[in-house]
Amino acid sequence: MKLAKSAHVFPRYPKHKMTSSLLIANLTQVWVESLRRWHLEFFFIPTTVVTLATLLANPVLLACILLSRALRRETRYLLVANTLTADILFLIINLATMICNAARAQIPWTVCGLLTAVTVTAYCCAILTTTLMVVDTYAAVRWPLRYHELLPPARTHRILVGVWVLAAIYPFTLVIMMEADRVNAPEKLAVCLVLISLGLIQVQNVMWIHVYFFVAALICALVIFYCYIRLYMVTRTQGIWQSRFSRARVTLLAHGVLLLLYFAPGFVFTVELFMFQRSDISQDVRVWISTVNMCVFMLLPRVFAPYLYGLRYREISDTLMQQLHRNRRNSQNTVS
Repeated sequence: MKLAKSAHVFPRYPKHKMTSSLLIANLTQVWVESLRRWHLEFFFIPTTVVTLATLLANPVLLACILLSRALRRETRYLLVANTLTADILFLIINLATMICNAARAQIPWTVCGLLTAVTVTAYCCAILTTTLMVVDTYAAVRWPLRYHELLPPARTHRILVGVWVLAAIYPFTLVIMMEADRVNAPEKLAVCLVLISLGLIQVQNVMWIHVYFFVAALICALVIFYCYIRLYMVTRTQGIWQSRFSRARVTLLAHGVLLLLYFAPGFVFTVELFMFQRSDISQDVRVWISTVNMCVFMLLPRVFAPYLYGLRYREISDTLMQQLHRNRRNSQNTVS
């Protein structure tokens, strides 16, 4: 069945008098009508199941890292823990938003703005941290004798705090701008979506939002490619790449797939922002792409991440098994 061109399409927005908040109020109502027409609420059922399953796995790995003194002193495991924390935060906010939208709950304007900022912050933090994981691997191979001197735990903690601050500055600044522009707007919205919030902000700041996402993604991609190319050049004479299923190849493949899964939804979201300003594109197309990206693509890296980390880092899986055996022995001693 082809997507019918809806009679409701997003117009070219005037740059005067009509505020972003009033536009959001109108567009969220139209968005809800399209969701109901195509029954896209059913996407939320498998999404909720997958999210809950992931929220069970991520805290377990995070607890293994935080409860193990040896793992807490390793930079790579601190980076994994930070990625898991960002993913947990993203999944909780995303699930809460989807439930509210599916239940057709009226979401307060300020709460929607905060959810938008936190969602973008968590996503950007995960991207930045996975990039730092590649840099960490490169540093460990390139300077093995100075590695612990270059990246001690205290310095890693400061770097991670800087990552969160860097990821939060721009989205929270945009939300503050949107809040300052709010004049005579309704207190509650029919649906809360990051796309609509950022899409309307970019009416006045279209260049800066695209520049921000493009430059950030480009820098991360260049750093990742440089580190992997240098890693191959440094290690190609050591024979670790000769076997088809060598540990180096499997690790590179697993991390490459994970990076692709993290970056792809961001690219799709950038396309959504571009389509948001086009009056010749059907609203139904926008709603379908946004729903699939939010309910499928955004979840894929977070679903696979705990299992890939558990398989890639043997110390994490060993610590997990030790914790399970210890808890089993304690429960048996308690019963006896």
